[in-house]
Amino acid sequence: MTILDKIVARKKEEVADAKNKVAIEELEDMPLFSRSCYSLRESILDPNRTGIIAEYKRASPSKGLINGKSTVQEVVQGYQLAGASAISVLTDLDFFQGNLQDLLAARDVLHIPLLRKEFIVDTYQIAEAKAYGADIILLIAACLTPEEVKSLSEYAKSLGLNVLLEVHNEEELQQNLFDSIDAIGVNNRNLKDFTVSLDHSYDLVNKIPARYIKVSESGISDPVTIKELKAAGFHAFLIGENFMKTNDPSAAIQEFVAALK
Repeated sequence: MTILDKIVARKKEEVADAKNKVAIEELEDMPLFSRSCYSLRESILDPNRTGIIAEYKRASPSKGLINGKSTVQEVVQGYQLAGASAISVLTDLDFFQGNLQDLLAARDVLHIPLLRKEFIVDTYQIAEAKAYGADIILLIAACLTPEEVKSLSEYAKSLGLNVLLEVHNEEELQQNLFDSIDAIGVNNRNLKDFTVSLDHSYDLVNKIPARYIKVSESGISDPVTIKELKAAGFHAFLIGENFMKTNDPSAAIQEFVAALK
C-alpha cells in the first residue's frame, strides 16, 4: 500500500465514525452552514493580493512534525496580512495532526477564502467543511474516480462551496474537466512516493482549459519560482511547508512576499 492508499482507507473509517456521532442534519443546523462563501476566483485574481494560497500544516507523512508551536490563528492572520489570496488548513488528524477545530479557529479571524485541505471520499466531509466555515473544498483525482469527482463537486457547488481539483498528470486532468470545478491544482508532489518536481506544473499548465483558475501546489520555496510559474500561466501557488518549517511563519511569508515585488 502507498501512503495515499493508507490515508484513504483510514479516511473511510473516520467518516463512518463521524456519521455515527453527528448526523448530516446536525451539520446543516450549525451556524456557519448557511453563510455565503467567499469567491476563490475573485480573491485569486484580486491585483492587491499575491495569488498565494498559504497553508497551515503541523505535520506530514513524509516530514513528520513540521511545526508544533505556532497556533492556527496567529499563523493564518499573519498570512492574511501579508497578502495571501486564500488560506489552506489541514484537517486530517492521523497523518497531518490537524482537525476541524483548526478550521473553525481560522474562519474566526479570516476575511479571505478558506480551504479545507482534506482527503475527501464522501459528501459528508463536504457538509462538514461548510459547517465548519470552509469556502473551498479539495478533491484529489488520485484517490477518486471521475464519477466521484463529478458527483462530489456538484454536491459542493449545491452548497455554494468553491471546488479545487488536484491532479498530478495529464490523464487525471483530462478525465475530470467538469463544469462544477472552479480551480485545477497541479500537485508537484507525487502522493504515492512524495517525491517533488516542478516539471509537473510546467508540463500541464497549457493543457488546463482557460476557464479554470490554475494552481501550482507543493515544492515552492523561492519567490523567483512564483514569478516563473506566473509567467507560465499559473494564477495561484499553494505554499505551506516553506513557511511552517520556520519559527515564525508570519514573518516568513512577509519576507517571501517582499521578494516578489
